[in-house]
Amino acid sequence: MTMNESAENYLETILVLSHSLPVVRSVDIANEMGFKKSSVSVAMKNLRENGYILVSDSGFITLTDSGMEIAEMIYERHTLLSTWLETLGVDKEIAAQDACKMEHVISKESFDAIKRHIG
Repeated sequence: MTMNESAENYLETILVLSHSLPVVRSVDIANEMGFKKSSVSVAMKNLRENGYILVSDSGFITLTDSGMEIAEMIYERHTLLSTWLETLGVDKEIAAQDACKMEHVISKESFDAIKRHIG
């Protein structure tokens, strides 16, 4: 499976939800992302088949090591980029929306350079 923006968003959402919920289920992801449960189910099947998540018999979703690695990378990018844009004077909501787009396309080299510059 080629990791695309949609898959990265799902993994990031699972990570974020796991910080606030005792267990993460497809319905939680659907509610958080505003998607139909059927769409989320298809995505979870793909992520499971490609080794990014585990789904228990009870329907609880957890990230595998490889899924966690991607989710943490995307979440770090989102957090840093949105905070940085806000410090530049961008409205918080717009900064979060723009960061969500940027986090998927920025190269590791460019992101690391931004981290060094603002860190």
